[in-house]
Amino acid sequence: MKGLKTLLGIGTAAAFAEYGIASYFFRRTMLTQNAKTERTIDMAGTDWEQYMPRMKEWKAWMLSQPHEDVWIRSSDGLKLHGTYFPGEGGNKIILGFHGYTSKGMSDYIGLSNYYIKRGYRMLLVDERAHGESEGTYIGFGCLDRKDAAKWAEYAVELLGGGCEIWLHGMSMGGSTVLMASGMKLPREVKGIISDCAFTNAWEVFSHVLKTQYHLPAFPVLNISDQMTISRAGYSLRECSAKEEVKKAKVPILFIHGDADTFVPCRMCREIYDACASEKEILIIKGAGHCESFYKDQVKYEETLTAFLKKRGMES
Repeated sequence: MKGLKTLLGIGTAAAFAEYGIASYFFRRTMLTQNAKTERTIDMAGTDWEQYMPRMKEWKAWMLSQPHEDVWIRSSDGLKLHGTYFPGEGGNKIILGFHGYTSKGMSDYIGLSNYYIKRGYRMLLVDERAHGESEGTYIGFGCLDRKDAAKWAEYAVELLGGGCEIWLHGMSMGGSTVLMASGMKLPREVKGIISDCAFTNAWEVFSHVLKTQYHLPAFPVLNISDQMTISRAGYSLRECSAKEEVKKAKVPILFIHGDADTFVPCRMCREIYDACASEKEILIIKGAGHCESFYKDQVKYEETLTAFLKKRGMES
C-alpha cells in the first residue's frame, strides 16, 4: 500500500510537471506579449549580421517611399494594421505577410526594393497579435488565413475590380497564404509566393521541441493544444497548408532554403507535392530560414520575375 501511494505521488508530480511545461510553452509561444522577436531570430539560426549593410541601405530607401497606415476589421472584430505603398500607381499589388514575432515592415526590406521598383504597389500586413494589429493570441496561419482573404478584398476595394493581386508570405506568413489558397479568394488574386512555410503548427512545434528543447511532442503539445482550443479558439492541427493546397486554384511558387533548421525543407517539398494548382519550386542551396533572397538574390529575383510575368495580366 505504501508503494502504491509512492507511485501515485510520483505520477501526480509528473502530471503537474507536464502541465507546467505545457502551460509555459503555451504562454511563451501563443501570447503576443511573451513572443519575442530576438528569441525567434536566435532559434531560427540565420546569421543576419552579414547582410546588414545591404539591409540598412534598402530599409532607408523603403522608408523614403510614400507610404501610409491602413486598417481593416477581421471577421472576429480585431482591428488589423497594414502599411500601404502606392508605388507608381499601377494596378498590380503585393500583399506581404510576415513571419512569427515579426511585422510587415521588417520582413520585406529587400523585397520592397524589388517589387516597388518594378511597378508594384505593396501592402505590408501586420498579422493579428503582431505589430500594430490587435489580438491576444497568435494565429499561426489558421486564424490569419481568414484575415488574408479580408486583406485581398480590401485591395480590390482600393484598386478596383480587375486589378492584379499577389500574396507573398514569409515563414508563418508563407503558411498563412498557403492556408488561404484553399479558400474562396477574389478573382483578382493571380498567384501566391510562399517562402519557408511550415505544414501546420503542430508539426513545426514538434520539430522545434525535439531540436531546440530535446523534448517529445507528447504530452506537451497535447496539453498545449487543449489550451489553444479553449483560449484562442483553434487547434494546432486544425488547419494545414499541406491539406489546403489540395484545393488551390491559383498558381503557387514555393521557396525554401535547404539549410533551414527551424522549418525543415522537407515541409516545403511535402506541401509542393500535395499542391493541386499550377506550381513551381525554388530551393536555394545553403540558405537558412528566410535567408533565400539574401543568399542568392539573383536566382530568387530571376525565378520570381519569370513566375510573375508568366501568370500576370501584363508582360
